Amino acid sequence: MTKKILIQNGLLVLPEGIRPGGLLVEGGRVAAILDAPVAADEVIDAEGLYVAPGFIDLHTHGAGGADFMDGTVEAYLTASRMHAAHGTTLLYPTTLTSTKELLLETFRTYEAALAVNDGAAFGGMHLEGPYFSMEYRGAQDPRYLRDPCPEEYLDILSRSPHIARWSFAPERPGASAFAAELHRRGILASIAHTGATFEECDAAFRSGSTHMTHFYSCMSTITRRNAYRWAGVIEYGYYQDGMTVEIIADGIHVPSPLLHLIVKIKGVDRIALVTDSMRAAGMPEGPSILGGLSDGQEVIVEDGVAKLTDRSAFAGSVATADRLVRTMVREGGTTLSEAVQMMTLNPARIMGIDGRKGSLAPGKDADIVLFDADVRVRRTLVAGRTVFAG
Repeated sequence: MTKKILIQNGLLVLPEGIRPGGLLVEGGRVAAILDAPVAADEVIDAEGLYVAPGFIDLHTHGAGGADFMDGTVEAYLTASRMHAAHGTTLLYPTTLTSTKELLLETFRTYEAALAVNDGAAFGGMHLEGPYFSMEYRGAQDPRYLRDPCPEEYLDILSRSPHIARWSFAPERPGASAFAAELHRRGILASIAHTGATFEECDAAFRSGSTHMTHFYSCMSTITRRNAYRWAGVIEYGYYQDGMTVEIIADGIHVPSPLLHLIVKIKGVDRIALVTDSMRAAGMPEGPSILGGLSDGQEVIVEDGVAKLTDRSAFAGSVATADRLVRTMVREGGTTLSEAVQMMTLNPARIMGIDGRKGSLAPGKDADIVLFDADVRVRRTLVAGRTVFAG
């Protein structure tokens, strides 16, 4: 007989709105949404807290002093526990542009960590690079930027069944064939770190690229070429209804006026919130390292954001999922329900897992977060198991 867990006296954040009620969890899934208490083996009194689906982070490099490129299982566990403490129940460990050898080593570490993880669950790997624009590289290491070569990427794809997403620049030679191969395999092809034109983005979309990585960050907008204006990546992101976008909604990478604009044009249903967090997320400000300890870049964390040491570019973020939801309500003009949807159901839809993740509904995984009116996380459950209580 499976254990029954009752979460009562909460404010349920449901797709149709927020209302008082409770949840019955059984076998790691939501068994029922309740208006009155029932018998259970364990009772969690929400005491008026919001009870929401667990946050899903599509793009994170680490947290708690650890990076997924560190090459150790402990780094994975440290980051997943820190994110769980901020309400994340599912995350996609994200790589940085690197050597092929380091990337393959990261695959092996991921598989080892998958077997022992006790924090936020892993949904698959997000490869960020190395097929990026030099001009729009941001904090990506320029030593490793290159064009997509079938011999290389087919070999990489054969090395791991856990690649869920790959971000790339569509203007690089060979990018269309690369995007088509990802789409054929059911891997999310995402546009990123790119100086592409509107037309190049359209070609990528028609090849299967349906998502944009950290919208507004490291991507082209309107430019002039021989006196003529050319629309860029941002314009295409707004234009193409079939394109979803993710935003680092910390209020810094994308300031308040742009948060409002994105919501106004794209609509709530086509936006996902992501942390793009590096190892300094959840840590004090000061010097840090972007990427692995052995081969990463020195950065400085100040003013609530990570920067390259010359202050020429941001270097990932130090945001956590709860901060994103809070910022969208305070600075993005959304309701709490809308902000939660951008951190839960929308990411699940983008990754094609909304049949079991992303909302509180009978039969779905019991990934649940309890938080207060300031979106301060009090408890996080993954598949009905408490992984954080504070």
